[in-house]
Amino acid sequence: MAQYKLIIPQFYYLRGPSIPCDLVLTGDHAFPLAMNKHGQVLLAASMYGLGRIVVLGHEAFLGTLTDFVGGAISWLKQGKSQNISVGVHVHSKHVAEKLHSKFQFKVMNDFSSNQGIGVYVTDAYCVESKAKDIIEFMKSGGGVLIAGQAWSWAEGHPKDNTLLQFMGNKVSGVAGVYFSRHTGDAECIPVYPKIPASWMSVLIGRDFEDDLDFLLQGISEFDLMNGVVASEILIHGPLAFPIGTTPDGRAFLAGAYYGQGRVVVISHEGLLKRETLAPFFTNALHWLDEGRQGVIGVVPELDQACKVFKNFGLNCEKTKLRKDLSVYVCTAYKGDQIEEIQEFVAEGGGLLLGGHAWHWAQCNKDKNYMTEFAGNKLLNKMGMTLLEKYITDGAYKPPIPSQALKDTYHFRHVLCKFAGHVTKGEELSKHEEEWLTKLSHDCTTYLHLDTSNNYNQILHTFTEIIKKAGLPQVNFNCPVKTPRDKCLLNVGTEVYKACQNKDELLPYLIKDNPLLPVIYNHRVSINVDTAGGEEWVSTGLYLSPGMKTYISIPASIVDKKWNVQIGCQMDNLMGANVLKRAPRVCERFPVSSEMMLVHNLWGGLIYLVAPPNTQVQGVEVVVQMAVPVPYYKSGDSSVQPPLPEFENIILTVPSEVIWCLDRPDELAALWDTITRAIADLAVIPHKFKRKERVVCDVQISHGWMHAGYPIMAHREPAQSIVNVEHIKSNPIWGFIHELGHNQQRGCWEFPPHTTECTCNLWSLYVHETVLGFPREQCHPAMSIEKRRSRTADYVKNGGNLKDWNTFVALETYVQLIEKFGWDSIKKVFAAYHTMNNVPKDNKGKMNLYCVTFSETVGMDLTGFFKAWAWPIEGDTEKKLSKLPTWSNHPMTEYK
Repeated sequence: MAQYKLIIPQFYYLRGPSIPCDLVLTGDHAFPLAMNKHGQVLLAASMYGLGRIVVLGHEAFLGTLTDFVGGAISWLKQGKSQNISVGVHVHSKHVAEKLHSKFQFKVMNDFSSNQGIGVYVTDAYCVESKAKDIIEFMKSGGGVLIAGQAWSWAEGHPKDNTLLQFMGNKVSGVAGVYFSRHTGDAECIPVYPKIPASWMSVLIGRDFEDDLDFLLQGISEFDLMNGVVASEILIHGPLAFPIGTTPDGRAFLAGAYYGQGRVVVISHEGLLKRETLAPFFTNALHWLDEGRQGVIGVVPELDQACKVFKNFGLNCEKTKLRKDLSVYVCTAYKGDQIEEIQEFVAEGGGLLLGGHAWHWAQCNKDKNYMTEFAGNKLLNKMGMTLLEKYITDGAYKPPIPSQALKDTYHFRHVLCKFAGHVTKGEELSKHEEEWLTKLSHDCTTYLHLDTSNNYNQILHTFTEIIKKAGLPQVNFNCPVKTPRDKCLLNVGTEVYKACQNKDELLPYLIKDNPLLPVIYNHRVSINVDTAGGEEWVSTGLYLSPGMKTYISIPASIVDKKWNVQIGCQMDNLMGANVLKRAPRVCERFPVSSEMMLVHNLWGGLIYLVAPPNTQVQGVEVVVQMAVPVPYYKSGDSSVQPPLPEFENIILTVPSEVIWCLDRPDELAALWDTITRAIADLAVIPHKFKRKERVVCDVQISHGWMHAGYPIMAHREPAQSIVNVEHIKSNPIWGFIHELGHNQQRGCWEFPPHTTECTCNLWSLYVHETVLGFPREQCHPAMSIEKRRSRTADYVKNGGNLKDWNTFVALETYVQLIEKFGWDSIKKVFAAYHTMNNVPKDNKGKMNLYCVTFSETVGMDLTGFFKAWAWPIEGDTEKKLSKLPTWSNHPMTEYK
């Protein structure tokens, strides 16, 4: 920012007869200096190599903006001696005279890099013959001031590509600043302290119809069949565009202009060797070659692709990157030549790249794949990013070039349309409204990129949208349903995270934020042994929406994969049709220093998250300021009324649910008994390795409840788990069902048949043995009539294993329990604790279970399991043949 301030006056007087052109900025270091009310950039600057460049949207500005030109030259000198000469093109003699008389610059006619000049001033029309020399001059540290407009040239060259063929772009384009064919409105533009920004400046810099006409000639479909798993490509640059997409707008094939060169990306390298795609790659390589008929270099690991290209008559050879190549073909996985490849393309080369990011992201979950994956380090500057989201195989139709911009999703296009819709009331097309959900997803993704000037323009656009529209004040009684409001809700959350001035933005986001009583410098003792996996450590503290606090962390846990977490609601609601809360309301901050600032737009309970296999005793963290919450821990009833934390389970419920909880000790005793019974059936120690967590909230991602850490449930049933009398008189089958899910083990599970079945064993066991419910009253599905009816229907319909699931499958286990008792199931589970080399397929596991149960109870159960259509093998029957047969099992009556 300081560099920017060196070159600006108070106003840019751009009015007059000269009509400038709109400058298109793509470079990572390119930034606008003057932007009119339409978001058009009329003056810009950038850097390339060791040097700098300033670009004016009309050559007349060299004479009319004298003070600016003088300041720009000082900035371009980069602090070099005043004795460094300024070279001025012979067409700009009037500029040379002003520079000498007003600023005492030492001026030389024209350009010669070996004459000791530090800055070169020229118009945009006479640089083509010297372009390479000027670029080398800039790359080695020289400064370039270039001025011109391309709209009149474009009118005289309607079939030519302005971005690549207009003379000035052969110099400025390498630094990511292009003279465009579009005129700009000249105004008297005030200069602001910050780099100017506007949502209108995120427009796409070209319609790409001509490019797509060339690339898609003769292409009827893209073959991604036969198990291909490609990454989705986020296309975010103003000169990047989709070529191949799925019907819902996810790109797997994209192109871009970068500097003086071009790029094509296919998001799986295996597709480069596919002969069905060879006609497209032939087109793409010719497009990248730009008629030079040069050598196409292919990295050796793409040997098969090289052979395919040669079979189609292309001049290919296996080689590493060389400067004399016309096009370079490589994968996205090597990071040793990133800057060299970027320079190769910026200075006119073509790049065809293949690769995906999803596998790297899965293997490096502790890293930001968007900025650390080698392929993205290369592509981000080119306006494209490979995502961890993947595209499954299929045959996809190419876009119609003339309709592509209107009918194909492009992040920038939809963002600009949405901004116009919110800020100016412009109507959205049906396609654009449908794309708002994807825009919302892509906003979240994009804001994980490192900052750059392009990033800042887009962040500014998001911020302006939120400031204009505000955030829907969503809650249980005021749900959000429209695509517009759902997009605003998600975008607002993400913009708050990325925004530098969160306090300024907060009033636009949270309208009703009452002050709550706080405590200061609260100490929290940390004692953990995470033998059971990652564990949340409750602090008993809360941050209200937008509230920030500092946390002092002991050095012993810094950079040890600990996290601070704000919020207990981990579910993501991005796919929900109706929202009763924001899609993401939980934030995590890696513990990377001894003093941390943490916050969350939506507030939430504060936790320390301990990594697996961690033992820590007696360390303390200090929370500077937070809101105390009602909290109860078994053996410590000092805070009333409490949120309950018991021996094996922590219940997180809305505070109003427990205002009348007078005897938390009774509730603790009951839940301790329940969780010990769960341990008994699982044949594990009564004290869990990790306490279970249950969170009841306004909206969860799926179902009425779902298992996990934590178990999630809607808020309505919260009352039923904190009321002792209710638990004893009304089944809580669903909650125990989810706790049962957390006890399921793959070695004796047969998905998908038993996924929603065996967890019910814990529901049945707890209700029968702890809560005293008769079996038929534990759940409506457990009545005698319904059990018999289900079994009869199963047999009547052929007894197919595909129908053996949920309560049908549960009947198999219940019949075993009714014959052999609960102890038999416990002994079977215990046997599995010491087993090794358990089969991974259902057939093998079902035969093993038959053997295990039979040997446990001393009876051959093969006939029983076969009656339930289990795939019992001859070897299993032979192995168990010496045991007495269970001949009168319950299924005989149905046969």
